[in-house]
Amino acid sequence: MLEFTVQDMTCGHCVATITKALQQLDAGARVEADVQTHRLRVTGTAAASAVEQAIRAAGYTPQAYG
Repeated sequence: MLEFTVQDMTCGHCVATITKALQQLDAGARVEADVQTHRLRVTGTAAASAVEQAIRAAGYTPQAYG
């Protein structure tokens, strides 16, 4: 599981946009998001760098959590 902090993820629309981008990268990706804490958890087969790039391409600024 990969974890990111995405400070500019502030609503359900943001979560849906990020989820769509990640599922285009990895159709089996599971995405859990908490907009209050800006935490994003991604479970799938894509490399962390590819996941981060997909989030950035969707218009958001992820930072690896931890």
